[in-house]
Amino acid sequence: MESEASGTEPCSFKLLASCPSGLSPSQVSVAFSDSYDRIPHPETSLENAISEIWEQRSLKNKSLFNGKKFRYGGCVLDTRGGSDHETHLCLQLGLTDYRTFVGTNLSPLWERFLVPSEDDSVLCRHTSSPLGNGAVVETNDNKILVLQRSNNVGEFPGHFVFPGGHPEPQEIGITSHQHVKELKESVTVKVSQEMFDSIVREVVEEIGVPVSSLSIPAFIGISRRNLNVRPTAFFFIKCSLDSKEVQQFYSSAQDGYESTQLYAVPMIEVEKMTCRMPGCHRGGFALYKLMVDTRKIA
Repeated sequence: MESEASGTEPCSFKLLASCPSGLSPSQVSVAFSDSYDRIPHPETSLENAISEIWEQRSLKNKSLFNGKKFRYGGCVLDTRGGSDHETHLCLQLGLTDYRTFVGTNLSPLWERFLVPSEDDSVLCRHTSSPLGNGAVVETNDNKILVLQRSNNVGEFPGHFVFPGGHPEPQEIGITSHQHVKELKESVTVKVSQEMFDSIVREVVEEIGVPVSSLSIPAFIGISRRNLNVRPTAFFFIKCSLDSKEVQQFYSSAQDGYESTQLYAVPMIEVEKMTCRMPGCHRGGFALYKLMVDTRKIA
């Protein structure tokens, strides 16, 4: 997959999956299993450091909460035969939690958790790697929404990002793999739907716009920043409001404290802002550009 910049600079990234045509919910499925959970590192001292780092962070920040997250274990992109040539993507997801994320991916020792391999699932087998999400939201007057993060947030304070967060296992009643086995409903369908529902929630909470103004998200790919191997699923969403209307809603956004400013800017301006984006979000913009280029050709 395409990547940009090398090494582990904050803005460097790798594209793990690219779906420039934009996939609908029916084109994205999930394989949810404990086989995609993190494998503990064989080095005992490194494993013990996870708890130590969490305890240190918890003492400094009493608001830290150890919630469950979906762990990214890989994906399979399939362009099926037939007259429609429809593309399908299967996300391979396990379970992890925020504590393990802090103690592996966000640890000063994060590179020691990696296994040298060109295969991402092998490379990251010992990291928490929770799957984040992000949305490139385009307004009715063709502006893209970009947030500037607050200086009080834990990751990348002051940087530019697209709205996003995480799909949440608790939202669909998942607390453990054992609990999943006891549920009668089709869990994989619920997890797949949560991938799309969660990004709409994040946009509504961070930007403040009503759900009714947003299109059904189109899945455009997965970007991973090279720094601490953080994976994020990206979506494209069209908003029926113009940029001035969006700014009015932003002033009363539920999660407005996470950001200090909302920018509604043309694509060429976003390109300039990517040098101050975390790698996963810079990769999200690369996915959006691929989508735009594909639509021009079509």
